[in-house]
Amino acid sequence: MLKEFQEFISRGNVMDLAVGVIIGGAFGKIVDSLVNDIIMPIVGAIFGGLDFNNYFLPLSSAVTATSLEAAKQQGAVFAYGSFITVLLNFVILAWIIFLMVKAVNNVRRRVEGQPAAADAPPPADVALLTEIRDLLARK
Repeated sequence: MLKEFQEFISRGNVMDLAVGVIIGGAFGKIVDSLVNDIIMPIVGAIFGGLDFNNYFLPLSSAVTATSLEAAKQQGAVFAYGSFITVLLNFVILAWIIFLMVKAVNNVRRRVEGQPAAADAPPPADVALLTEIRDLLARK
């Protein structure tokens, strides 16, 4: 059973998937930082200098705080600013993945569209043996 598990893990597909998940997680952190640290502050400055992450609607009369973290401690809130940030993060990530898949498909089409390299003619001794075999088969 241990040997079967080792064979399963050492297959290319499992290793490729593991690498893809790890790189995808790291790439997600990069996009998250891009959205939270660069794009959203610019968008916030354009729309009045407020932090989008602190946009919320209280769902309880007990919520009187002005920051999202404090409001969550007081009761239920509808945190639409955080949702907008996560949605923008998703759209950017999806766009980048789309561009990567498109590039890979273009390369794949170019490679498949190229004519296959012509087979090299067989060596003279192989050609001679083939000719002798064909002659013997006819007799």
